[in-house]
Amino acid sequence: MNWRQRLGAFIGGFDAGQHHRRLRGFQATRAHVNALIAASGPDITARARWLARNNGYAVNAIESWAANTVGDGIKPISKLANAAQKEELQRLWLAWTDEADAEGLTDFYGLQRRAAREVFLAGEVFVRIRPRRVEDRLTVPLQLQMLPSEMMPLHETGVARNGNAIRQGIEFDRIGRRVAYHFFRRHPGDSTDPGLSGEIVRVPASEVIHVIDPVEGGQLRGVSKLAPAIVKLFLLDQYDDAELDRKKVAAMYAMFVTSPAPENPLAPLDDEELPAGLEISPGQIVRLDPGEDVTVGQPADSGATYEPFQYRTLLQISAALGIPYPYLANDMVKGNFSNSRLALIEFRRRVSAWQHSVMVYQLCRPVYARWLDLAVLSGAMTLPGYEADRPRMLAADWLPTKWDWVDPLKDANAEIAQIEAGLKSRTQAIAERGYDAEQVDREVAAERARERALGLDFRRPGSPAQGVQANPIETEHESQTTDPNTETGSPKREND
Repeated sequence: MNWRQRLGAFIGGFDAGQHHRRLRGFQATRAHVNALIAASGPDITARARWLARNNGYAVNAIESWAANTVGDGIKPISKLANAAQKEELQRLWLAWTDEADAEGLTDFYGLQRRAAREVFLAGEVFVRIRPRRVEDRLTVPLQLQMLPSEMMPLHETGVARNGNAIRQGIEFDRIGRRVAYHFFRRHPGDSTDPGLSGEIVRVPASEVIHVIDPVEGGQLRGVSKLAPAIVKLFLLDQYDDAELDRKKVAAMYAMFVTSPAPENPLAPLDDEELPAGLEISPGQIVRLDPGEDVTVGQPADSGATYEPFQYRTLLQISAALGIPYPYLANDMVKGNFSNSRLALIEFRRRVSAWQHSVMVYQLCRPVYARWLDLAVLSGAMTLPGYEADRPRMLAADWLPTKWDWVDPLKDANAEIAQIEAGLKSRTQAIAERGYDAEQVDREVAAERARERALGLDFRRPGSPAQGVQANPIETEHESQTTDPNTETGSPKREND
């Protein structure tokens, strides 16, 4: 025990800093997270991927995270003041999203979902920006290539030829800025593509987007969100396998017949001689020689402890992953409506923070900026004064998919009440649903015009959208109002 520990034991203070009996085996490392990732990162990622392929709870958590963070996509709404330019830009962006994937397997919003999945699974993902030639006939000459974490080696550390420092595959200049990334040309674990195996290529940082959710200051590479739950997920899987095997053995029903003498007709035949290691199957009748007996072990039943143990273990896994228990286990029985709603509110606050601080800031904005630059340079989009006023023209609101509640009617009524009370604008309400208010207004106006032309009206009687004079019952009632100054009670006329 050094002098600091002796002094701490003498003066007391924080129990968490003492070295008494209760904490004698608690030896926490003082190594930085980068050193820990360098030592254990590849094993953590490999185990997380194994669980994602083989463990139902793990894959359910990953898919739930991706579906809630991205959904149908986090979409941009340009803030250009010119309505015609804004409409043209939105149309061009929508057309390009179908061409965004360099592999041609999904669109830009599908890449967002894959990125969210990879960040949850491996802690990080890399997106390489791929400018294309005009002859490639793309809407905008730009595509994106997604690279998994394993494509950049953690052991690539040293000094580059230009004197820059390379740390865990990332090259830094002398003032600490990222200037390049060092990738494998081929995935080190893909034996189906052996060409150029182990060769490393340097890619400028301007062509790479590193999506990562760091948990500590100075962290360079990502850590799987499954890391705190890997041990429990694996051991719980083993426990379930053991329970299944025990149930399988207990479900075996075999009948053993012992013959009193060899000449008895029930004696085993020559072709039914049993091997030294007796194996039985369900419903099997086994004949034994005289004097032989079989003792079958009776494994203890798990009884009423299995379900509570599973539930508590899954709650710990749920807390470690930050995924609500119903989303992790697909168990909607436990908990009432109020408790479920509170859990979803907390979960969605976390998701919203991650959407804007990670997905939008690190991936969506850089891609949008590069896309608009190339759209203007290639002539696909005309924006006068773009170079001088680029920041303003790049401004956009990124709108995630709206979450639906269990009782949407109550939420809709509450939202209408907030709008009518002036607590929320229609623009804000529409934006929260993931749509552009101006586009929605144009569509509504076009529908109203078409309804009038065809003599249709699908609006609910008395709704604010119909206006004061749109209700024929009220109009007829008002026209029949009597003049209080007349005795006959005849309908009041305008000339009166």
